[in-house]
Amino acid sequence: MDWLSIREFIIDFVKLIVVIVIILFLMIYVVSITQVVGSSMSSTLENGDVLILNKFKYRFTDIKRGDIISLEYADTKYLIKRVIGLPGDNISIKNNNLYLNGELYVENYLDEGLVYDDFDLSDLGYETIPDDMYLVLGDNREDSLDSREIGLISKDEVIGKVSFRIWPLNKLAAF
Repeated sequence: MDWLSIREFIIDFVKLIVVIVIILFLMIYVVSITQVVGSSMSSTLENGDVLILNKFKYRFTDIKRGDIISLEYADTKYLIKRVIGLPGDNISIKNNNLYLNGELYVENYLDEGLVYDDFDLSDLGYETIPDDMYLVLGDNREDSLDSREIGLISKDEVIGKVSFRIWPLNKLAAF
């Protein structure tokens, strides 16, 4: 092996290391790929759907009502839920209708015919949602582990915002 071959090998090796470091940085801090497990977000997201999470977004913007997020949860690696309640909100569910600060809030993304239990924020011991806390619910309210059981979540528990569904290909979508 001559000096030029060794030099080219070292340059190629350094380039490879740089690419790996950049990819790792992006996967840890900017985006990640995750898969839906279960039916709690049905019919918006189905079991097996593959999603891209934007892990960077909430460093510069606020979490918004309606955002679909991934969050850390003790018994699983993550949950995927929809943000319903923001800091300062009062939330209740009566007769399968969501009330936001006393006003009916129409949720067009829910399947018709769902029947689920009534809920009031006071069930969790709150009158309004505290600062930096959020109420999250699954779109399939009949079968969802969400704030009604696990309580409000903090911004620190949010992994990222679901930005795209990339699988199955026939349901490719941006959120």
